[in-house]
Parts: sequence; structure tokens; C-alpha cells
Amino acid sequence: MSTQEFTSQISALRPTLRLFTQRFTRNREESQDLVQDTLMKALMYRTKFREDTNLKGWLFTIMRNTYINNYRRNQRARTIKDDTRDLHYLNVAEVHTFNKPESNLEFNEMWKHIESLREELRTPFKMYTTGYKYNEIADQLDLPLGTVKNRIFHARKEIQKLIMG
Repeated sequence: MSTQEFTSQISALRPTLRLFTQRFTRNREESQDLVQDTLMKALMYRTKFREDTNLKGWLFTIMRNTYINNYRRNQRARTIKDDTRDLHYLNVAEVHTFNKPESNLEFNEMWKHIESLREELRTPFKMYTTGYKYNEIADQLDLPLGTVKNRIFHARKEIQKLIMG
């Protein structure tokens, strides 16, 4: 297929592509940008198109992947656009309360379960949960590495049993 034929077939599919973008975007400008990006990529990668491939499906795949990539990029950026006159939203402090009573209750209950473990399980488990590595625990308690891993495993199992009742 010649470049001119390829371009004319793509141009003929432009209205179909525009309708398809409405599934992704609710904004007319975004829709037009997505169609334009799709057509630009199709023309750039024309050599990758095979004659026996469905052109419409190929273009829809390019469009979908372009939309997904743009969406992910925007999610990573997470920029806030503040249109207020005095930039009110940018100057508002975020209010988060991580110190919630129900989480304290759960933490205290969990700590009771940990404290009720046998000493041989409790000590390695506490060390592990406070950031010690397996080999550091083994060195400090003068135990083989496999024993440390086994005790931490069994501590978890016993805590799960206690939580489940």
C-alpha cells in the first residue's frame, strides 16, 4: 500500500476514531487531541503496519494505548490546577488524622495478642516487626537462621488463631 493510499484510508477513518474517543474522554478538546496523537503515531509507525492487518483495529489499538499511557502519566503527575483568584486551594493545609481511635483499639488488641505469645516466639517476632533482618535476629539471639524464620512463621500463625477467636 502506498503512502498516499495509507493516508487517505486513515483520513476516512477519522470520524469513526472521533466517535470512539468519546468512550474514553468526556472533553471535546481531549478527544480531538487523542485522535490527532493517534493519527500522528499511525503515520510515524506506518512501516510497522502489515497489509493483512485490519487498519481500523490497528488504529483503535494505538488510540487505546495512547489514552492509557497519557492517563498513567497524569496520575503520576497529580498536579492541582487552582483557578481561584488568590490561589486558595494551593494554600489550604491538608488535614489528615492518622491517629484514629479505632486504629488505636486495633493496635492495642494486636499488641495484647503479641504479648500473649510464648517468649521463644515473641522475641524474634518483635525484633522482626521492628525492622531487624532474619540474619541479625539469628546473630543476636544466637540461633540458626532457619530456626528464626520458623519461629516468626509460627508466631504469625498463633496471632492469626488468636485474632480469629
